[in-house]
Amino acid sequence: MLKPPKLLISKRDYLILFLLFFIVLSIRFLLMYKNYKDFLEKEFYFTDAKVLNIYSKGRYGDLKLYSSSLDFKFFSRVYRDLELGVGDIVRVKLYPKSSKISFIDYLTAIYVKSKIISKKSSSQGFRNFLLKEISSQHQNMYIIEFYQAIFLANPISKDFREVVSALGVSHLIALSGFHLGILFGFLFFTLNLIYKRFQQRFFPYRYNLVDIGLISISILGLFLYITDSPPSLLRAYIMFIIGWLILILGLEVNSFELLLVVVVVVLTIFPKLLFSIAFWLSIAGVFYIFLILKYIDIKNRYFLAIVVSILIFIFMLPITHLIFPTISKAQLISPILSIVFSIFYPLSIILHLFNVGYIFDEPLIWLFNLDIKSDMFYLPLTFGIFFIALSFGAIFNRWLFYFLLLFSVGFSIYIFIFF
Repeated sequence: MLKPPKLLISKRDYLILFLLFFIVLSIRFLLMYKNYKDFLEKEFYFTDAKVLNIYSKGRYGDLKLYSSSLDFKFFSRVYRDLELGVGDIVRVKLYPKSSKISFIDYLTAIYVKSKIISKKSSSQGFRNFLLKEISSQHQNMYIIEFYQAIFLANPISKDFREVVSALGVSHLIALSGFHLGILFGFLFFTLNLIYKRFQQRFFPYRYNLVDIGLISISILGLFLYITDSPPSLLRAYIMFIIGWLILILGLEVNSFELLLVVVVVVLTIFPKLLFSIAFWLSIAGVFYIFLILKYIDIKNRYFLAIVVSILIFIFMLPITHLIFPTISKAQLISPILSIVFSIFYPLSIILHLFNVGYIFDEPLIWLFNLDIKSDMFYLPLTFGIFFIALSFGAIFNRWLFYFLLLFSVGFSIYIFIFF
């Protein structure tokens, strides 16, 4: 059987890709730097900002805000109780000139000297309606936060974040390509059941990958819009579009070339993602999936899914512990929960559409209230650099892949048994 051709073949293809990427990205950053300098010259600046997260309520509450007119995320403090909620719009007075803001700060998010003038009328949009509908079907706050997070990428509280981190299911809570893949598979399978009946009778010359793929991607685009396009989900969506187009053209899909093209395209369109941890973690997840599929040959797709889930967990442990230190024995069930989640996710969406989303509340409450003892451990930076270099080397050498696997397994044994 002939293998499909690769997206990038020669060194010349790579050179052209990187050259275009460098030129476009340089222009984008130059324009952003000009906007940054203009912003700093102002004594004060009035803007409307959306509340992205609330870290404490009442007086002296810390807020994370986003100004669409400035394309700028920043932290602020409210000195009076405005009864704010995530998604609310506030009028803010910024003091750029008296704030010490570097260009990197401008591209990420820092505290800016500011004053929240007033709360504007709460958003009554479709997203707000969905959040209220989800909330109305549950009593427990953790459950409400859980469903609002996995359906609409709503931020979760600090307490709940500690719970999911100890369970090792943060990747299930934060919307990413994993969720998008589940939804795409569910949509494609469901729509194809209807499509093939009409196809056989009315248009046998049509190709379901084109028609159903286009419909599914359009629905997922609406989903992306409603969730306010979190970085990991945005990367996954662009990857799905590129992958779908490549599949139609008959090129190889499961390839590192595809992942490279996706990274280049996404960063060219949204250069600020260069500083997004969530974006790079999602890229790492896909990278290790491709690496596993390159060297692990299992014909049974269900058994392959189990193996991939376990190995992804093992490979991502050193990467995540460069950034997030939480360790608990409960994290060992994370691969099992990931597999169960693949069925639970679309089913829970259907249940909420029929206003019976509470059905799984009891087992979820039990899970989130487990008494879990956790510890903290950061992987030293030198080991992290070694692991990343070894990961790239494993692309070209099978034995380096086995050594990478051995290193990851050894690290897992160390933190879960001996640490």
